[in-house]
Amino acid sequence: MNASIFTLLQTGAYYHDGLVSPHAAQTGMYLLIILIALVGWMVQARLQAVFKKYSQVLFPGGLTGAEVAERMLRENHIHNVKVTHVRGRLTDHFDPRTMTVNLSDSVYSSRSVAAAAVAAHECGHAIQHAHSYAPLVLRSQLVPIVQFASGAATWIILLGLIVLASTQNELLCWIGVGMIAISALFSIITLPVEYNASARALAWLRQSHLMTESELGQARISLNWAARTYLVAALSAVASVLYYVLLILGRRD
Repeated sequence: MNASIFTLLQTGAYYHDGLVSPHAAQTGMYLLIILIALVGWMVQARLQAVFKKYSQVLFPGGLTGAEVAERMLRENHIHNVKVTHVRGRLTDHFDPRTMTVNLSDSVYSSRSVAAAAVAAHECGHAIQHAHSYAPLVLRSQLVPIVQFASGAATWIILLGLIVLASTQNELLCWIGVGMIAISALFSIITLPVEYNASARALAWLRQSHLMTESELGQARISLNWAARTYLVAALSAVASVLYYVLLILGRRD
């Protein structure tokens, strides 16, 4: 599949001075973005289905998601993080600003394998924070930059395209692309953070002997599908950078 995608990006209806036309490459980018969006929808749908399935499998340890989180934090000697409840479905997250592991409606009081896996994953982030896990530290440092860049990038690129049309000056456009690239970098750095948190969760669930091998396999499947949503997000962010690069190059013509 990857080979066919790059073929679309590298070929087109016509060439310009022996090189691939940016306009033809843009067509390939449109198709790539649509494909990534479709894959993202499929991954999200699969995650929901997997979570629903394993939410019906009782956790053999008999603990709720909140109790799993509290036990994992305690056994890892983390006593300054509080386990709290938040509204929503799969809105679970660790917040280093408030030092809280926030568990959603479907996890906090649930006694299922899926709830235990999600709760342990979020505690994995708390452990990362306690150990100053480098990718997490870097991601945290990027948060304020990304918040500004993601809000301003589109407007800067639009203004840059207007300037480009009248003066041929591309500076503003490339500044906007740089801002989008920062967001893409943030998405890429998120990948090792999420995969490492899942690895910590599964390792603890195994050593705690709260699950059988079969149930560990179910927890692993749940966490793997959750991680794939971040992979799709990273691919989408990179595709956005490429799209705007090609858009600017196309404006030169």
